[in-house]
Amino acid sequence: MRGVPWLLVVAVGYALAQFVFVVPQLAHVLGWDESVYVSQYDPRIPTAFFSAPRSRGTSFLTAPIIALTSSTVVLRVGLTLLSSAALYAAFRVWRPIVGARTTALAALLFAGLWVTLLYGPQAMPNLWVAFASVGAVGWFLRAVLRGEPRAGWWLAGCVAAAALFRASDVVWLTLPLFVVALFRGRRMLPYLVGGLVLGMAQWVAEAFIRFGSIQERLHVSSATEGTMGLHLNFANAWHSLDGPVLCRPCTVTHVSTGFTLWWLALPVLALAALGFALRDRRFPPAALAVACAVSLSVPYLLLLDYSAPRFLLPAYALVALPVAGLFARFRARSVLVVVGVVVAAQLTSQSVVLADVRDTAAAANQRYRAAADGLRDLGLRPPCLVAGPRAIPIAYAGGCASAEVSGNNMSTSVAGLVKQAAKEPTAVLTEKGQSQPHYTHGWTPHRLPGTPGWTAWVAPAAHQ
Repeated sequence: MRGVPWLLVVAVGYALAQFVFVVPQLAHVLGWDESVYVSQYDPRIPTAFFSAPRSRGTSFLTAPIIALTSSTVVLRVGLTLLSSAALYAAFRVWRPIVGARTTALAALLFAGLWVTLLYGPQAMPNLWVAFASVGAVGWFLRAVLRGEPRAGWWLAGCVAAAALFRASDVVWLTLPLFVVALFRGRRMLPYLVGGLVLGMAQWVAEAFIRFGSIQERLHVSSATEGTMGLHLNFANAWHSLDGPVLCRPCTVTHVSTGFTLWWLALPVLALAALGFALRDRRFPPAALAVACAVSLSVPYLLLLDYSAPRFLLPAYALVALPVAGLFARFRARSVLVVVGVVVAAQLTSQSVVLADVRDTAAAANQRYRAAADGLRDLGLRPPCLVAGPRAIPIAYAGGCASAEVSGNNMSTSVAGLVKQAAKEPTAVLTEKGQSQPHYTHGWTPHRLPGTPGWTAWVAPAAHQ
């Protein structure tokens, strides 16, 4: 059916799938990381502690929406529309390079992943790095192979966007681009450097303001991530393919092999795509997409000792292009039927995983809401303070400030917390089986209904 704007159809379908399968279940409560990002520019909520590895692109993205309304539903709807538009814009860049058919199929393969659907309406950075990466590699190729005069500026913009969302990821994204530019297309070097400088400026400035230097921020970031170094993280990545959304520590023992075989097929399909592209003299686009995908995967497969499915979203987005090119090259009707069945089976399996992981995430978010409601019934109303495990999302849901006296999100000392508790309603949370914190002597314990045995130790000031 020639003339059908298939990429637009895929983008609209991506939005509709989010509205049907994700937004209703996650409509009313933000998750842990989301609470951190959104709180940074929410005029109604105290800002949560912003750890060293984070970048502020997600906060910038959500700031205009959250400035207008406190509705999580509106935020979800806005992010759904934005992510669908970004899917279209990112893959549209590749149309002059690989054709409309391949572009649309690549977008479908990527959009159909459960992790792509789950994070479309969420305030998280990895999906946006994926869109920026697809755009950056595409514009680079259009500049080098086609000589398009404005492609360099678009390349710089995409690199800057990737840096804003994940400063660490943009280094791995641009590494293959710099290598290629040195040998072919040196005129692209200023655009790559300019995009990096523009996108990293805020992160670098914050490094000096908060941490004293770039080196110190990198040191703190490494410690927060569990001391980055050589870690063969393939097993953790495999175990988390169909959930949980964060595998830290990764204690998952059961893997639904039928739903994760696509991960094992990716390298085979990518190599096959490279082989056919080389035969057809279209090697550079496929090779650069795979090279950037591999480079983006390095920190998450070789340098961390924990995993989350969203970490590899940029790699999946880039690999989808040569894989789609491999599928799209077949013209025989019998082969097309087989390809269609394979794609349909993949989308079906992903929908099954999506339903399970989505329900688990929604249940966790609802526990945060239940805890926040329980604290409000105990007298914690803004201005108020919540500390302890899971304090960040619970505090955000209740309109309170959050604080930690230990761990990766440590933002105050015990003395500072006790001092603040004398000034405003304060509660320290403990999970089931945890003992009372020593600094809460004389505070009143309350079991929080609707939670898995969480207890709130409420300071006396909260009753005044």
